[in-house]
Formats: sequence, structure tokens, C-alpha cells
Amino acid sequence: MTADVEIVTFGCRLNTHESEVMRDHARAAGMTDTIIINTCAVTSEAERQARQTIRKLGRERPGAKIIVTGCAAQVNASQFAEMKEVTRVIGNDVKLKAETWQNADGSARIQVNDIMSVRETAGHLVKGFAGHTRAFVQVQNGCDHRCTFCIIPYGRGNSRSVPIGTISDQIRELVAGGYKEVVLTGVDITSYGPDLPGEPTLGQMLRRVLAMNPDLPRVRLSSLDPVEMDEDLWWLLEHEPRFMPHLHISLQAGDDMVLKRMKRRHLRDDVLRFCERARRLRPDVAFGADIIAGFPTETDEMFDNTLRLVDKCELQFLHVFPYSPRPGTPAARMPQVDSTVRKERAAQLRAAGARQLNIFLQKQVGREQSVLIEQDGLSGHTQHFVPVKFDVMHPAGSIVNARAAEVNGEKLYAVAI
Repeated sequence: MTADVEIVTFGCRLNTHESEVMRDHARAAGMTDTIIINTCAVTSEAERQARQTIRKLGRERPGAKIIVTGCAAQVNASQFAEMKEVTRVIGNDVKLKAETWQNADGSARIQVNDIMSVRETAGHLVKGFAGHTRAFVQVQNGCDHRCTFCIIPYGRGNSRSVPIGTISDQIRELVAGGYKEVVLTGVDITSYGPDLPGEPTLGQMLRRVLAMNPDLPRVRLSSLDPVEMDEDLWWLLEHEPRFMPHLHISLQAGDDMVLKRMKRRHLRDDVLRFCERARRLRPDVAFGADIIAGFPTETDEMFDNTLRLVDKCELQFLHVFPYSPRPGTPAARMPQVDSTVRKERAAQLRAAGARQLNIFLQKQVGREQSVLIEQDGLSGHTQHFVPVKFDVMHPAGSIVNARAAEVNGEKLYAVAI
């Protein structure tokens, strides 16, 4: 039997969506014994892991074609092309085009275009997501902002939005295929809309999409900028039960000086107001946040401001990254914090997040939960994205009403009701 197309995905939910698009294109083109590495460039560690995986797969599958794509391939194409295991490197712009895969054997070894010249984001209908019971729909790509630590705009290009009708069609297809939860993804999704006719906001788009898809039970948003929540999004949080009460904030820091040096769009008080308003409109809301520990010039006092914000805002689901200097970014040229201190601060942040998560989980005991069942049939996630374990199997992809019985580590044990 000939080996199929295998995809290894690093990084964000947008990459997960794009991996399925590439899988479909590669299979339609008749490709076999091919491994596609969809890379991430958000940290140097992410690139290192991708290179390590490529070398490992090269040893384990010596006859397979290894194609490298994604953000790291876009910004460091020659570095990956120099690896003896790599057959081909393709950029973020061309990786989603069917003709790229149809002409794979006759194309140049490096096929990477100027990502800044891309002006449109095409909608790609994906029928399913291997290994996932929730679906990911791309609504936006690229970023117009230039945070001093971030290389991603150079891997993704400038911000561009997917038309509302295309998003609705994709969701309709996924719901028809049995998916009960959709996650709207992008690089900077709160910047959605200015490049489209009528300049719809993210909230306006979501209200229209939900109205056009009344059979969709649950929708989530990926990372949000706390100062770019439009009024329609706030309305949905308060009035629309299908909009899940779990908001993930692109926080990065909780100290004003650090935020200014990062060139972020928000300050500490903006985050406090964001969390206060969200809880006022939806008292059970849960919060996640991305935080960078040990950003250049960060003092103990600055770090303490971030640490205290985790408790003050009751942030339960933290993605903490020790700062990783990226060549070509302004932050890489700033005075660096010692790597040991970065790791220690990251550990303190993770511990603070774990405490807040435990407090939140204890409050869920005895309460009814709506749980989307994962592929194993014995686990799932609540509307707040809390992990849940069951003793009894349930159909993968179904939504089960359950009551949380106890807390075990960072998950709930629950019984269907």
C-alpha cells in the first residue's frame, strides 16, 4: 500500500485550518509518500522544533518527500532548503493554491513570493479536520501592526479579510458534515473587515454568520485584542448563548512601559476594563491570555505588574512564552533579560495561571456543563473550554449535558445528566 499524505502542524489554529486545505490539495493532485511540515515562526524554539522534526522524519522515512511550508519557511526559506532531508520549500501565499500541489514535481525547489504583495485571502472550503471534533474557519490573515517582538507580519503579510458569504458557506458545509463547534481563526481577527465592501466589523460579521447558520450550536473566537472589541461582539457576549463564554486575550504583558516598548495597542487599564465589562455582561466568562515573560528591559517591578494582573483579572488559561529574540525585530536589539530570569518568570506566571484555573474549576463543581466530546469518547471540553473526563463513552463530536463531580488536576470529572 502506498503511503498517504502526512501533515505535521506547528503553531496556531490558523495553521490547523491551512493544513487541512493542503492535505486536500495534495491528495487531489495524487501525491503519495509525502510529509508536509507546516511551520510556525512565533518563537525561535518553534523553528528549532520544526528542524528537529524534519531531521527525525528524514531518518525514519528516507524515501518520503518532505515539503516545508508555513511562517518559518516564509521568513527563512533558504535555511530550510539547505537541509538535506527537505525536498521543497513553499511560502504561505502559494501553499493554499491547488496548482502549487498539482505542479509540485516540476516547480522550483524554493517557491516563496513577496508576502507583502498579497492583497486577498481566498476562502477554502474544508470538509473536515483529521483528529478534531471542532472545526476551524479562517476569517482573516496577516497583520498591519508591527509589535517589536514579532516576525509574523513578515510571514503572513498585511491584514486581509475573508468575505462574509464565503465564511457562511464554509460553516454551512461543516455543520452539514456533523461539526457542532466552529473556531473562527486568523492572525489578528479583531482587525477584520476594513478591506471589504461596507467595512463590516468582526462582531457584525459574526452576527450575520450566526443568523445565516441557525443550526450551528457553538462558535468560538481565537485570540482577541482587548482594545478592538466592537459593540456587536459585546452584544453577542451578552445575548447569544451560541457564542462561547471563553475569551482569549492577546495580552503579552501587564506593565505599561513594557507594553509601550512592545508597541502594543493597549495598556494595563484597558485590560482591566475589558475583563470587567465581559464579566458584567456574561458573569461566567473564562479568560485565556498570551503572555511573554522576560521581555527586554523588563525589571522585577515591571514583571510584578504582569504577575498581579493575572490575579486581578482572574486569567485562567495562560499561554506563557519566555521571551525569544527574533533576528530582524527591534526587540532583539534591546537590552536582554538573562535567560534564567526569563524561565523563572515564566514559571511564576504559569503557577499563577494554575491557581486561577483551580479556583475557577472548583466553582464549576456541581454545575451543569455543556461538553463537546473529543475523538476518544471519554473526554471533552465545556463551553468555557475546560477539559472534562467521563467514565462512560459518548459519541465523538456530540454535545453532552453533564454535571461536574470533582476537580482532578487541571480538568473536571463529570457525569452525563
